[in-house]
Amino acid sequence: MQHWIVEKTKEHFKEAMKENKNSFHAVDPDGDGYVTWNEYKVKFLASKGFDEMEIADKIKKNEELKLDEDTQEVLESLKDRWFQADNPPADQQLDEEEFLSFLHPEHSKGMLRYMVKEIVRDLDQDSDWKLTLSEFISLPVGTVENQQGQDIDDDWVKERKKEFEDVIDSNHDGIVTMNELEEYMDPMNEHNALNEAKQMIAVADENQNHRLELEEILRYSEYFTGSKLMDYARNVHEEF
Repeated sequence: MQHWIVEKTKEHFKEAMKENKNSFHAVDPDGDGYVTWNEYKVKFLASKGFDEMEIADKIKKNEELKLDEDTQEVLESLKDRWFQADNPPADQQLDEEEFLSFLHPEHSKGMLRYMVKEIVRDLDQDSDWKLTLSEFISLPVGTVENQQGQDIDDDWVKERKKEFEDVIDSNHDGIVTMNELEEYMDPMNEHNALNEAKQMIAVADENQNHRLELEEILRYSEYFTGSKLMDYARNVHEEF
């Protein structure tokens, strides 16, 4: 299982490299080897159904773009990531390697640190840049609307508690630091693949023989398709 997870991760990385080359040429219309934020923004909005020529013209004239709230929110998030991928000295444009870090932050240590920082910032309630168990499993206000939702959330909390205590908190001191979270999220860390494999088997191994039969995998298919590394591309690029 560990070997399979590592192989799937490497497979994704190879696909990412190939896809990046194609994507980069698609958003670099003048072929100068660099992509500006505005060049990317035009192509991104065109992919969302906006008229490419009209958007390009409005950006060129510095006119306001009329975007719905969701699209605007995604754009702002992408812009933050864009500037994180712009290696110093920042020149407001990305070359092919920087563009890879932008589209696939898991390739870049700097971007991985940025993602960890964003997660900690969202969950950290006392601003100490560390996570306690209660902070890690906290649910947004208004998440639970009915009993069925409560049951689902109870299961979610149990899973997150186990993940926090058994996997992420490597020294078991009840606190998750940014370094621990970064190590946990690094897809190239084989130790993580082993932890992921152990967790998958522990959940579905009903007959306790430390192996998974086909029937067990099928019975717990939803868990496997939701695994952190089952489809790394989907999990990393959820917002896209």
